[in-house]
Amino acid sequence: MKPLRLLHAAVAFGLSGILAAALSLASAEPATADQTGLRAADPSVLRVGSTYVAVQSAGGGIVVRQAPSTAALASAPARQVWSDTGNRGEVWAPEIVRDGGRYYIYFSAGRGADHRMYVISSASADSKYTAETKLALPDDKWAIDGTLFTFNGQRWFVWSGWAGDTNVEQNLYIARMSSPTTPTGPRHVISQPRESWERVVGNPYINEGPEPIKDPNGQLHIAYSANGSWSDQYCLADLRLRAGGDPTYVWDWYKSNGCLFGSNRATMMSGWDPTLHVNGPGHHTFVLLDGDINTSPPAGPRFPLMFHAVAKGTPYSWENRYWYTGTFAWWGNTTYSRANVPGPNNDTGWSLKFFE
Repeated sequence: MKPLRLLHAAVAFGLSGILAAALSLASAEPATADQTGLRAADPSVLRVGSTYVAVQSAGGGIVVRQAPSTAALASAPARQVWSDTGNRGEVWAPEIVRDGGRYYIYFSAGRGADHRMYVISSASADSKYTAETKLALPDDKWAIDGTLFTFNGQRWFVWSGWAGDTNVEQNLYIARMSSPTTPTGPRHVISQPRESWERVVGNPYINEGPEPIKDPNGQLHIAYSANGSWSDQYCLADLRLRAGGDPTYVWDWYKSNGCLFGSNRATMMSGWDPTLHVNGPGHHTFVLLDGDINTSPPAGPRFPLMFHAVAKGTPYSWENRYWYTGTFAWWGNTTYSRANVPGPNNDTGWSLKFFE
């Protein structure tokens, strides 16, 4: 446990009770990263009661695993819940959520520029899913990594996509949903990969893997992956919606000033340390109760996280990615700064710390 982390903990949590928090963090600090036996990318995991439910693209389709812990998911049986019988092409990054007691799995399928978002649903986590339905996302452009969430009583869908029909850059978009399967209204860009630290690896430059969560003040965050997933510069960053902000207005979002979880010190936000045991951590999942951001954890403790990465000392490639179990905690009084755009230059609030 680094003394710097203890100091940060004191600032974030207050001096009262910090010794107990520090001892808890120290006892939980792994000697090495917790690599699972799943050689795969793009984990999506939620907790239902005492059961952890994970979804993964495999075998030209989608499989679901259930286990009593995140660490046990790798050894849990994989049940096929959807197969690409329609020959839709590459199946990427399925995301599982619950809404109204029903499970929904969103995934991207297609070839090249044809990738679009699809959804299947079931009353059971690992069986009896419907046939796939293409989401009618506004503008019908290339789209991947989409997921559903509810914030302030409104359903939203957030995803990574192209502005037009060519692969110039991957932006993050948001749209309202009138139901778990029905987008309504226009799409709104909320992030573009325009900062120097998220343009280290490009062609294209990317923002992808958006994952929503709510901080202890009730403000919305979208943690996302930046830099090319084909390089060890892949990392996690954060968008924080200002207090009372409009999720559809790009300038109400404030971006972290660097990676919050990455393996290269040069791109890390000041005060955040690079990883010790893995390279290129990214495309994560906050392991929330029912996958609902309204069950987001309070300040103080660390909570389950899963992400994919490549072990240090191993050549960085898509084939060498594994799922890892980690933790995250809220980090208070953190200022995100920007310049030459509408609105205040600075916004101070909660940020995130990620731990291998």
